[in-house]
Amino acid sequence: MNQALAPKFPVTDRVREALAVSLRGCEELIPQEDWVKKLARSEATGVPLRIKLGLDPTAPDIHIGHTVVLNKMRQLQDLGHTVIFLIGDFTTLIGDPSGRNTTRPPLTREQIEINAQTYYRQASMVLDATRTEIRYNSEWGDTLGSRGMIELAARYTVARMMERNDFHDRFKAGTPISVHEFLYPLMQGYDSVALKSDLELGGTDQKFNLLVGRHLQAEYGQEPQCILTMPLLEGLDGVEKMSKSKNNYIGISEDANTMFAKVLSISDVLMWRWYTLLSFKSEAEIAALKAEVDAGRNPKDAKVALAKEITARFHSAAAADAAEQDFVNRSKGGVPEDIPDVSLPLADGGAPLGIGALLKMAGLAASSGEGNRLIDGGGVRVDSGVVSDKGLKLGAGTYVVQVGKRKFARVTVA
Repeated sequence: MNQALAPKFPVTDRVREALAVSLRGCEELIPQEDWVKKLARSEATGVPLRIKLGLDPTAPDIHIGHTVVLNKMRQLQDLGHTVIFLIGDFTTLIGDPSGRNTTRPPLTREQIEINAQTYYRQASMVLDATRTEIRYNSEWGDTLGSRGMIELAARYTVARMMERNDFHDRFKAGTPISVHEFLYPLMQGYDSVALKSDLELGGTDQKFNLLVGRHLQAEYGQEPQCILTMPLLEGLDGVEKMSKSKNNYIGISEDANTMFAKVLSISDVLMWRWYTLLSFKSEAEIAALKAEVDAGRNPKDAKVALAKEITARFHSAAAADAAEQDFVNRSKGGVPEDIPDVSLPLADGGAPLGIGALLKMAGLAASSGEGNRLIDGGGVRVDSGVVSDKGLKLGAGTYVVQVGKRKFARVTVA
C-alpha cells in the first residue's frame, strides 16, 4: 500500500525560503504541494530529506552544462538535507535511450569504472564531498537477479512505456527498439526505491524516468518522491544546448585562462540565464547587479564577475585573478607570461623561414594555407607588429608570434 504523506506540519518562513531555493531556475517541480509538505515535515522533525541525483558515467569528462543539476544539489545540501550522488555503473551497462533515435551502445565495465572515478572527482568541485552520500546502483542492480527483474518488470506496463516520446517515435518510424532499453527507466526508477529518496533531480530529458521512480515507489509501498527538472544549459552560442559535439562547451577541467575567456565570450542576454543556473549568488544579489546594468553600468563588469566565480570554483580564486589579468593583457595586445617556447630550424641551407611554414611548424595554424588566410585577415603578429606580407621570412632569432587573441608562442629560429 502506498504510504501517504505525514500529517500536516506548519509552513514556516524557513520552509518558504527552502521552496524558493528549490524553484530557482527549475523547469518543473512535481508535485509542488507534496514537496512543501516534505519540507515542512523535515523542518518540524529535524529529519533531513533524501535528495538523489543519478549520473551515468558515459564519458570521461563533464562540462559546466552538467553542473546545473549539481548546483541545485549543492543549494539543497546547504539547507541541511542529505544529498545522494548516485553513480549509475549498473544502468550504464544498459545504456540510457533518452532522446535517442537509435539503440545506445553500452560501455564496458572497465570504461565505466574509469569514468566513474572522474565523475566523482569533478562533482566534488561543486558538492561538499564531506556531506555527500556516494552510492553505486550496482549495489542492488547486481543482486536483483532474474526473479527480481521479472518482479520489477511486472510493476509497469508496456502501454505506459510506449507513452515515452522517443520510444513512440522510434516505433512509429519502424526503428528497432531493443527489449533491454525498457529496463533502463525501470532500473532508474528502482534506484529511488532502493535509496528511499524524497526528491530526485534531473534534466528535462529525464522527466519520464523520474516519473517512473514515483510510480515504483508507490508500487513498493513507499512515499513517492517529488521530482525536480532543470533546464538544459545553452552553450557559448546561446542557441544550442551545451555539447562537446557542437563545440559550444566549457569543460570543467579546462585551464583557468581558457575557462575565463570562454565565459566572457557569451552574450549579455545569455549571461543572466547563466547567473541563475550556475552562480551561487543569491537571487537578490543577481537582481541588484542586473538593476545596476540596466541603470547604465557596463555589462562587462557583471560578466567578469561571473567568469571569475566559475573559474574560481573549478580552479582557485588566485587562478581566477590571474586569468582576468591574462585576459586584460591579451586585450591590450600584451603578452602573457606563460607562453610556450618553440624551437624551429632554419630552412634548407640556413635560409630564413617563411611565415606560413613557421605558423604551421609552431602549431599556431593547421597548415601553411591556413596561416596565409590568417595573415590576410590581419590576425597574425610578430613582436607586436601586424603581419601583412605573406612572403615574410624570418632569419635566426627569437620572436613572439601571436595568432588571434589567445594563441601565442615564443619562437626561436636557429
